[in-house]
Amino acid sequence: MNQEYMKEKPILPLVLTMGYPMVLSMLINSLYNIIDSYFVAKISGDAMTALSLVFPVQNLAHSVAVGFGIGINSAIAISLGEKDYEEANRAMTYGINLSVIHGLLSTIICVLVMPNFLSMFHPTSEVLSIGLRYSNIVFLFAAINNVGVSLEKVFQSVGWMKVTMFSMMSGCLLNIIFDPILIFGYGPFPRLEIEGAAIATGLGQVLAVIIYIVIYKKRSIGVKYQKTPKNGQTVFRLYSVGIPATLNMALPSVLIAALNSILVAYSQIYVLILGVYYKLQTFIYMPANGIIQGMRPIIGYNYGANEKERVQKIFQVVLKMCLGIMIVGMLLCILLPKPIISLFSDDYVVIVRGIRALRIICLGFAVSSISVTASGALEGLGKGWQSLVISLLRYVVLIIPVAWLLSFILGPEGVWWAFVLTEIITAGISLLIYKKTV
Repeated sequence: MNQEYMKEKPILPLVLTMGYPMVLSMLINSLYNIIDSYFVAKISGDAMTALSLVFPVQNLAHSVAVGFGIGINSAIAISLGEKDYEEANRAMTYGINLSVIHGLLSTIICVLVMPNFLSMFHPTSEVLSIGLRYSNIVFLFAAINNVGVSLEKVFQSVGWMKVTMFSMMSGCLLNIIFDPILIFGYGPFPRLEIEGAAIATGLGQVLAVIIYIVIYKKRSIGVKYQKTPKNGQTVFRLYSVGIPATLNMALPSVLIAALNSILVAYSQIYVLILGVYYKLQTFIYMPANGIIQGMRPIIGYNYGANEKERVQKIFQVVLKMCLGIMIVGMLLCILLPKPIISLFSDDYVVIVRGIRALRIICLGFAVSSISVTASGALEGLGKGWQSLVISLLRYVVLIIPVAWLLSFILGPEGVWWAFVLTEIITAGISLLIYKKTV
């Protein structure tokens, strides 16, 4: 399959063509997250708190899948730009095989650690029970999820964005449909409550994998899954981007766990508010992440083809697009915080304090577009470790100590201001890292 259009087509139309399917699928995915939380909140406040506490580990397991998938995406795109088609085939083959192993390990590890992890936050017995019932089911699908994400990145690397859009949207829509049916027990289905939410999530992941496999079998996508001789260099190439990308994706989970440990000292209400914010953040950041996903194969292909000037122009175009999305997200949080927070809780105290938190945190959205774009571009160029430095600043090195210090001065509100200060500082450092590297 000819990918020459990646270095010939005008940049803005190309980025839009590659990005809009991912933006749509990311929006549907984030909508699923919000709807899922909405239905879980209808079960009880304890169910929503349990979901917030499980989220860091669930996100960590998913981060392993997405991070390694980014390594697959980068390796295939760069190899195609270099016209090394055999290496691209090896990247796909090893990528899929290793993703199965990663998924099985995630299931075993996550199921074993969840009781102790949840106990760290001193939950009530009901919250602990709900959290374990949810997590034990959802982590059984980890291998399916890992394979699905890897196939998604394979299709993205060759420019088949509409296929990934269709697959992701189908899985999310199935999840949205079955959430209320399985949670509340409509029709012939029993009322499963939190277990129903977990099963609906797994069913969506299964459907996505089936769609990818069917399309791969029926169409030639330009790379092939095949038996290949051992090649340690290919595996190293996958992990050289995949490990930093996995850490990038996993760091928010570390951050949430750390911030929860700070906030729980004041009240579990703030833990709930932080959990609600991260659900909302996915809705705001997902469109920008969709653009980033569309950018990765383009910038990787042009880097492999030694089109250095075009690489710079791609970065600039994507940065402007992400900035626009973040500004819209910031305005929504400033102007409409009450109806947004009210989707997840009808508790007056949660709504009032949640509004304040949302209006503070969103002040860092626009400037964060710099860090998000730089990190995504570096991953697409195969510069995973440089991208990791940016994420470490955003999620660990700066924000955790700043949040801890400000919480002593401002109370829980200091945690919200830590988001803003961290984004401003990290944006400046991100530009320096990107310019020095590229």
